[in-house]
Amino acid sequence: MVTSSAKKANAMEQDFTPLLETKIPEYTALAQAGKVEDAVENLLLIEKQARVAEDAKATSKVATSIVHIIVDAGRWDYLNEKLLQLSKRRGQLKMAIKDMVEAAIDVLDKTPDEPTRLALIDTLRTITEGKIFVEVERARLTRMLAKTKEEKGDLAGAATILQEIQVETFGAMDKREKTEFLLEQVRLVIDNRDFIRAQILSNKIHRRVLLTDDMQDLKIRFYTEMIRYYLHERNFLEVCRSYQMIYDTPSVKANKEQLQATLKKIVLFIVLASFSPEQADLLQRIYEDKNLEELPMYRDLLKWFITKELVRWPVLMELYRGELTQTHASQFSKPAGSSSSSSSTSTSPSSSTGEPDLWEELKKRVVEHNLRVIAKYYSRISASRLSTLLDLQEEETEKFISDLVSQGIIYAKIDRPHSLVVFQRRQQPNEVLNEWSQNIGTLLDTLEQTTHLIHREIMVHAKKQ
Repeated sequence: MVTSSAKKANAMEQDFTPLLETKIPEYTALAQAGKVEDAVENLLLIEKQARVAEDAKATSKVATSIVHIIVDAGRWDYLNEKLLQLSKRRGQLKMAIKDMVEAAIDVLDKTPDEPTRLALIDTLRTITEGKIFVEVERARLTRMLAKTKEEKGDLAGAATILQEIQVETFGAMDKREKTEFLLEQVRLVIDNRDFIRAQILSNKIHRRVLLTDDMQDLKIRFYTEMIRYYLHERNFLEVCRSYQMIYDTPSVKANKEQLQATLKKIVLFIVLASFSPEQADLLQRIYEDKNLEELPMYRDLLKWFITKELVRWPVLMELYRGELTQTHASQFSKPAGSSSSSSSTSTSPSSSTGEPDLWEELKKRVVEHNLRVIAKYYSRISASRLSTLLDLQEEETEKFISDLVSQGIIYAKIDRPHSLVVFQRRQQPNEVLNEWSQNIGTLLDTLEQTTHLIHREIMVHAKKQ
């Protein structure tokens, strides 16, 4: 008596190659004759035999043949039905499901209309759900679906459906495709104004991966999206650093026009960045860039903010208004009216879209620079004189001083009854004594060193005589 295990062993030893070479062309011809369902049913019987025999190659070949036969017949609803049936068959082999899904993805472009295409994508996403061995195919299908939703104007739906896929955990997906997928997620959430998720998703992209030569285009795309994010957050220092990363890309360095355009952006946003030790250090390093010699206007702009001298806002506007409104039209619009008036800085169209008003930001940086310079040379100054030096009204001057003090950039106190602004911090008695003691110690050290040098000269002179 032959046992069931012996039957299974005999089935596993069976070679289905001759059978498939005969039957697949035969049933393909039968389908072309109009008997599609008969051909598919006959192939399903062969598929069962190969599946029971655990012949992955034969099962896969039969499954993909069924897909091609139905597609050639144009029976798209029938294709969805058979795809689900094949995927749910008992003991279905992973290789067969994977090859069947890939074959169905390849024929997506052959669908006659959009509803048919979406129905097939939905079927394939149902089949691949929860199956690790087809996670890459599911990610690609989801990206196609998200693109379709975006084209239809459903930006929120596209962003939501694409976020369902956690490609950073996929081991089978290569680095480039994984990075492209994550970049698409970042782009969609930023377009959807979901900046919190944009930051979370951007952290999933490893910066070191972007430094390789074959990832230069993705590096530029990534930092372009990060610029959009940092502009919304008004973090101009990070915007400058993002442009620096683009500037350091070999493909950008090889293109002189693109190199200079990026360097202009770097200069612009380091100037717009609020003062900090990091900003001051980066400002100096950018100023030393040799490529700035070909951009004298931008080199001079940096020099204005490096030199410890006052910057006149009307003069700066007169010199750079045309350049900024022409070269950086997407960030600056031409201010209306007098350049010295406070109303002239609120004319950027970005104010209606939620983007930062860069004219206003530039004016803030000029005032901030001037206040730091004045605090360096004045211990106290009248409010009216300070307003004249800053080209501001007294109310605006007070507001700027308050903002800079709260940010810890300068120390100042406003004496309203006497209309004075005091920049010198009042020292405590202990601080005065410590400073006096330190000064006395420095004086004694200098005196001792001087006495030693005098005695040495006397001895040298005596020896010569």
